[in-house]
Amino acid sequence: MLLHLSTWAEIEGFLQRSETVVIPIGSNEQHGPTGLLGTDWLCPEIIAHEAEKQGDILVAPTFNIGMAQHHLDFPGTIALRPSTFMLAIGDWCRSLGHAGFEKLYFLNGHGGNVATIEAAFSELYAEASYAGRKRGFACKLKNWWDLKGVTALANSQFPTGHGSHATPSEIAVTQWAYPQAIKSANYAPQIAPTGPIREATDFRARYADGRMGSDPGQATPEKGGELVRTAAAALLEDVAAFGAEAAPA
Repeated sequence: MLLHLSTWAEIEGFLQRSETVVIPIGSNEQHGPTGLLGTDWLCPEIIAHEAEKQGDILVAPTFNIGMAQHHLDFPGTIALRPSTFMLAIGDWCRSLGHAGFEKLYFLNGHGGNVATIEAAFSELYAEASYAGRKRGFACKLKNWWDLKGVTALANSQFPTGHGSHATPSEIAVTQWAYPQAIKSANYAPQIAPTGPIREATDFRARYADGRMGSDPGQATPEKGGELVRTAAAALLEDVAAFGAEAAPA
């Protein structure tokens, strides 16, 4: 069930059988010469929507802008400051909590989001702690590549040149979902260099085409489909476990 394609009455009905909601979250940023700018939000959205077709879960609209300031020297990147990102996450959570959702599951597609999302969760819990009351909802963060079986599959598909940004695994997922948007390029070098991540000017100087340690030329829609199917099955299992987590007496 997709929240944005539902009515309020349908969501009220869903809450009678489940108080768990999945929120895909990512970033709109450069992904090398062939990666779509939406890769980091498209991947969790693709996986969550595939899982929704197979199981009775509710998927919220995708939170598609995140922590991407180091990519700003590449046109098309859109970024939020950490403080802005935290405030927005907080209000998403409060809104869903007010509706009656008690388990908020964030499926993430951008490693640069992790620290700030966790800090936003901490702020929400601190808000309740200092007020001497229960928060009323619990939050969970999961990177899609950390779902059961996904990293092992990616490592077998791409034993060399996987890297850490504009990876063949994430490019493959978007190729499977959007075959009409597949791009090609001559990579030089074939496997990109890697190193630290700092401000935008430094990043562009270190990684001229935007890749980090990766060879996305290895991506295929077929490999992307394998990754999506593995991730979607694992997501349903993980969401069910989170939803079944018992509250303290």
